[in-house]
Amino acid sequence: MYELNICHLYPDLLNLYGDRGNIIALKRRCEWRGINVNVSNISIGDNFDAESYDIIFLGGGQNYEQEILHDDVINQKGNEIRNAINNNKVFLAVCGGYQLLGKYYKTWDGKEIQFLDAVDFWTIGDKKRMIGDFVFECDFLKENGFDGKVVGFENHSGRTYLGPNVKPLGKIIKGYGNNGKDGFEGALYKNVYCTYSHGSLLPKNPAFADHLIALSLKQKYKDFVSLSYLNDEFEELANRTMIKRIIG
Repeated sequence: MYELNICHLYPDLLNLYGDRGNIIALKRRCEWRGINVNVSNISIGDNFDAESYDIIFLGGGQNYEQEILHDDVINQKGNEIRNAINNNKVFLAVCGGYQLLGKYYKTWDGKEIQFLDAVDFWTIGDKKRMIGDFVFECDFLKENGFDGKVVGFENHSGRTYLGPNVKPLGKIIKGYGNNGKDGFEGALYKNVYCTYSHGSLLPKNPAFADHLIALSLKQKYKDFVSLSYLNDEFEELANRTMIKRIIG
């Protein structure tokens, strides 16, 4: 029987707009297939051994929460996070957690806050927030007849810009995405998936959840081939209805 170990980093601080729902979706979709799942909540002061986990999740938080955990994530867990990324561990990072993996965050009034520098992107703050439901298209999800469209909710004032070795997670169809200018959303580097999509991302987009599960199982088990079928009629109907409502 397969088993996955999931780490939820800073669940008490990074959990805006129900981001914990991503953990619930991963766990349930594994359990429905007979895959055992262990979830560990790791926060400030807790020991973090990245090699113990197959999926690592960072949720969203505002500047206030980022300031609280800044010393711990940079000085206590930073090397483990960077090494895990370089060793192809599967990460999902949302909004504030997304920004933390980058080089720095520069506030709208010019203050520069150094972040993990684990992935080559950076964020510039702005007075105006980018808020609303949005839809983007992910090429890596275009399989088995799925069109790759992902629905989410964004609420951020930071504008994120990607370095040359980082791919966007997807292309914006409706909404703002990374910065409201270049037409892209999120970041994809090695097995790190970053997004501004709250609300939660994975329950609304089961194909994305299954992609992360399958990827982590392939990393762990040489004999793993593919996930068993789940009847997602209800989830897919909700997904299509929301996308139609947003796109018009």
